[in-house]
Amino acid sequence: MAELSGRAAVELIEKNLTPSRILTRDAFENAITVLMALGGSTNAVVHLIAIAGRVGIRLNLDDFDRIARRTPCIANVKPSGEYLMEDLFHAGGVPAVMNRIAALLHGGCLAVNGKTLGENIATTVSRNDEVIRTLSAEGGIAILRGNLAPDGAVIKVTAASAELLRHRGRAYVFETRDQMMAEIDRDDLPVDRNTVLVMRNCGPKGAPGFPEWGHIPMPRKLLQQGATDMVRISDARMSGTSFGTVVLHVAPESAVGGPLATVRTGDEVVLDVPARKLELAVAAEEIQRRLAGFTPPRPHYDRGYGRLFLDHVTQANLGCDFDFLMPEAIR
Repeated sequence: MAELSGRAAVELIEKNLTPSRILTRDAFENAITVLMALGGSTNAVVHLIAIAGRVGIRLNLDDFDRIARRTPCIANVKPSGEYLMEDLFHAGGVPAVMNRIAALLHGGCLAVNGKTLGENIATTVSRNDEVIRTLSAEGGIAILRGNLAPDGAVIKVTAASAELLRHRGRAYVFETRDQMMAEIDRDDLPVDRNTVLVMRNCGPKGAPGFPEWGHIPMPRKLLQQGATDMVRISDARMSGTSFGTVVLHVAPESAVGGPLATVRTGDEVVLDVPARKLELAVAAEEIQRRLAGFTPPRPHYDRGYGRLFLDHVTQANLGCDFDFLMPEAIR
């Protein structure tokens, strides 16, 4: 594979097939479309925005939600389905998925082999319609907004519990991941199946580094009662293999004074994925009063690369990249 990659790189030079000819807006829209069809990772939202920003293309969360609404999730693969990635490979892989959604793709985009996307996927059809399903429903990821996430949050709908996609419950707040890990298995943890677990200070600046901490474990006392899922909200990321009704990438993050910092244990939180809403059921005046009293946590670094990171990293909705590496026009 390494040798073939080297040969391919040389061929790209010989064809003058530069990144700028491949990384077009249409190509990024294709990437988002395939992400939705695969039920792919929420991490791709951050990465695609950051990559596009480096080449001067403005992608935003609304682009992801627009494409998700028109794109069916057809890959019946965990955690959004029944089968494994190996099964997807034997069914024809990503090219077969793309062939099935060809009408939703910009087929004229150039690929790294010098052919168009349409040419590359024309003959690769599904060999197993149980693994690569026929067209139905919406894409795997939804973008949420509201007074709790004015700049957006993400949820992997296909990995969530249908009965929790519309939910109202009282918050139980963890200030940090360390607190969550210390308390989550307490027998006297004051939560039930309707509780909304909220964890903050886990975003790009607050953690720091935007780690995959968002898949908050189910409390042991609820597992013992037979519960398998509950609504969980944080400004962190999570692995693409994780599942559950987990809201991630809340922006602005709590450490910079986003509304997530104002949630108190006992507040009611409203999640309405079909309406794309994430709301704190607290009066706007009270939220503003709490924000006015917000004190930022002490910075994790005072100097060096860590300080550079804290001073210049962007929020999740902007790709969590350094602001000075993005064209000024799209910051």
